[in-house]
Amino acid sequence: MKNLPVFLLRVSAKRASSGKTSYYSLNVKRSCPSCGPEPGGEEKKGRGNPISVQLFPPELVEHIISFLPVRDVVALGQTCHYFHEVCDAEGVWRRICRRLSPRLREQGSGVRPWKRAAILNYTKGLYFQAFGGRRRCLNKSVAPLLAHGYRRFLPTKDHVFILDYAGTLFFLKNALVSSTLGQIQWKRACRYVVLCRGAKDFASDPRCDTVYRKYLYVLATREQLEVVGSTGSQACDCVEVYLQSSGQRVFKMTFHHSMSFKQIVLVGQETQRALLLLTEEGKIYSLVVNETQLDQPRSYTVQLALRKVSRCLPHLRVTCMASNQSSTLYITDQGGVYFEVHTPGVYRDLFGTLQAFDPLDQQMPLALSLPAKVLFCALGYNHLGLVDEFGRIFMQGNNRYGQLGTGDKMDRGEPTQVLYLQHPIALWCGLNHSLVLSQGSDFSKELLGCGCGAGGRLPGWPKGSASFVKLHVKVPLCACSLCSTRECLYMLSSHDIEHHPAYRDLPASKVVGTPEPNPRAGVLQDPGGTAWACKEYLNQIHSCSTLQDRMAKMKQIVGWMPLMAAQKDFFWEALDLLQKAAGGVSQGPPNP
Repeated sequence: MKNLPVFLLRVSAKRASSGKTSYYSLNVKRSCPSCGPEPGGEEKKGRGNPISVQLFPPELVEHIISFLPVRDVVALGQTCHYFHEVCDAEGVWRRICRRLSPRLREQGSGVRPWKRAAILNYTKGLYFQAFGGRRRCLNKSVAPLLAHGYRRFLPTKDHVFILDYAGTLFFLKNALVSSTLGQIQWKRACRYVVLCRGAKDFASDPRCDTVYRKYLYVLATREQLEVVGSTGSQACDCVEVYLQSSGQRVFKMTFHHSMSFKQIVLVGQETQRALLLLTEEGKIYSLVVNETQLDQPRSYTVQLALRKVSRCLPHLRVTCMASNQSSTLYITDQGGVYFEVHTPGVYRDLFGTLQAFDPLDQQMPLALSLPAKVLFCALGYNHLGLVDEFGRIFMQGNNRYGQLGTGDKMDRGEPTQVLYLQHPIALWCGLNHSLVLSQGSDFSKELLGCGCGAGGRLPGWPKGSASFVKLHVKVPLCACSLCSTRECLYMLSSHDIEHHPAYRDLPASKVVGTPEPNPRAGVLQDPGGTAWACKEYLNQIHSCSTLQDRMAKMKQIVGWMPLMAAQKDFFWEALDLLQKAAGGVSQGPPNP
C-alpha cells in the first residue's frame, strides 16, 4: 500500500497574559491500523513525534476541511479512503453551502441535499459572448446572491431571465455602467432583481429573434382562499404574464386546485397565441389568448381544453414539449416522438412533401420513426435535432445552409444520423444553424456548430459550414445548456450531482457503417457507400491542374467527410503546413 500523505498542522494559541501569538508545528500523519507502521518511520531529530489525524475529533476535521475551496475538497477526498469519507460527509458540505450561500435556509431535496446544494451554488454562472464589437471574448453575468443554482434561462429583447432550483425567477437587466476609466458603457446582464417566487417554468415568444419576445409567461403556484370570508387557503397553479422590458405584471389566470402543471410552451401568432400546459400526469391542455390585448385593463374568460394529442392518444404520457411559431414536438415516457405542424411551408421543409398534411386538422399528431428511445430534442424554425438513449444525434428538415451538419446541403425528410457526433450534453437549433455542446474524455467541453455563419453566429467560421466544426469559444467547465440570439451566444453553467447522463452502450449490431458479411457474395458490403465516395474524391483531386488547386480541393473534401471536429482541424492544419512547404500561401480552412 502506498504511503499516505503527512500534513503539517499549525496551531495558533493566543496567550491571555501577554496577548502574543505562538505557533506550534505538529506532524499530523494519517496512518492505517491494518497496514502497520509506515516503512522508514524512524523519526529524524528535531521533528517531533507524528500524530495520527484520527486522534482529532471528526467534528474538528470536518470544520477545518470546510474552509477549503470546493475544488480542493474534492481533490482531498481522492487521496485515501479516510479523507474520502470525511470530505463526503454532509456536515462538511453543510458548512460549505452556508459559506457559499449564507441566505440559503433549506438544503433542498435529494439523497445528498447539502452536497447537491453546495455544488449547485459553486458551479452556477451565466456566460455570454457578443457576436459584434471589437472584443469577442466570453463574459460572465452578475450572479444573484439569492439564487439557489441555475435551472434554466431565457434571453429576451432587452434582458435575461433565470430560474433557480428554489423556484425564484430573476430578472437580469442590461444597463449603463461606469468603467474603471470613467467611461459610460452599455453592459449586458449586470444588475438583477427578483421577478417572482414559486415559479415552475416560464416561456416567451418561440421565435429565435428576441425582438418578438415582448411578454414573459410564468407558470407558478400561489396560495388562494378556499371561499370568500374563510381563513383557509390552498395552493393553485396560475399563469402570470409580465412585460419583459420593465418586469410589470399585466395579466394573470388561475386554475383549479385539482390541476397541477409542470411545463409551459407557446405556439402561434400574437393574436392567436396558444399556451400549452403539461400536467404531472403527462396530459396536455391548451388555451388561446390575444397577446395584443394583454396590456388593456380588462378581464375576460379563456377556455382550457385538452389537446388533441391527449384526446386521440390517451395512453401516452408526455414528459416534455418543445415548440416554435408553427410546430410543436412531444416526447413520451417511452421515448416516442410526436409532431404537430400548423403551416404547409414548414411541413414541406420538415418532411419533404405535403402528402399527409391536413390544413383542416393541424393538431393531428404525427409519429416520427426512430430506432431507439429519444431522451431530448431541439426544435428550430424548419429543422430539428433528436438525441436517443445511445447518445446518437439525428437531424431532420431543411438543410439549405447546412444546418443539419450532414456534410452537404440536401434536405432530409426523415431523421438522419450525424455519424461523427455522439453523447452530447446539449443541442440547440436556431433559424438556420445548429449548435452542439459536447464533452471530451478529459471532461473538457467544446462547442460545435454548423449552418449559416453570417453575423458571427459561428465564431471562427464566418462563411459557415455544412458539417459540425469546433467553434472559437471558450466553454465553461460546467456548462450544461446554451442558446443563441442574433446578437449574442449564451451558455449556462450548473452541475447537478443527481442528474447523470442516461446514455447506454450501443450494441455492436447497431453500429452504423460496420461492414456486414453477405452470405451470397462472400465479401464485406459497403452500405454507406464509403468506398465509392473515396473514389469520387480521388477523381476530383486528379481533375485539378495545379498543386494549389489540389490542396484546396482536399480541404473541401475533409469538410465533407464524416470526421470529428478535432480530426478535421488536424487535417486542415497538416494541409496548411504542406501548402506552406510547397511555397503557397495558406488561406485557412474554406467553407466545407
